Amino acid sequence: MSDVWDPHGSLQRALWIGGAQWSGKSTVAELIAGEYGLTVYHYDSHDARGHQDRRIARRVALGEPVEDPAPDRVWVSQGPEEMAAETLAGFPVRFEWVLDDLRALFTGRPAIAEGWGLRPELVAPLLDSLRRMIVLVPTEDFRRHQLLNLARAGTLNVPVTDPARAQANRVARDRLVAEDAAQNARRLGIRVIEVDGTLDAVAVAAEVAEHFAPYLGAATAV
Repeated sequence: MSDVWDPHGSLQRALWIGGAQWSGKSTVAELIAGEYGLTVYHYDSHDARGHQDRRIARRVALGEPVEDPAPDRVWVSQGPEEMAAETLAGFPVRFEWVLDDLRALFTGRPAIAEGWGLRPELVAPLLDSLRRMIVLVPTEDFRRHQLLNLARAGTLNVPVTDPARAQANRVARDRLVAEDAAQNARRLGIRVIEVDGTLDAVAVAAEVAEHFAPYLGAATAV
């Protein structure tokens, strides 16, 4: 692990689940945490809510508009490639906020941090072992399954002038961001699991727990 400020040792002990949208990261993290009595850090919840003040403060410091961009600008007027590039470019700044959150935790057991913004190239410098991270990405068939069966995946719940185009852009963007996560993980030697739906969430969680086994041994199953 690199020389990173870590006053309570929370980063040193953390376990990381990165990857793609709709691959079951949150469910897997919660199943493992429930079995072993760990703490879960949900990236999406913190990023969408807890980090908003920091996002606004950064815009002020940079002289940018304080308000979020108009929904059409985000979801309709751009193409998926531009959207993906913008998303990937924003992850490093957002990751620093994640590290601040995790530094504030004091936990004698590992915390499991999960989320699509936990990019392999950002997490890797923190790791003392590659077994502290795993990346989950859906196969194309499983992505289609999630889009059909998860309301929050199949519908973009924002007011836009062209909902069909916005949703298509979102799906294509998420595919590109997922491919980037898998490629970077493999380049760095971090394990990737392609979730194809043949295993249920409990079985996927068991596979991930086996990967994390050296660090779960100190935890007591509950």
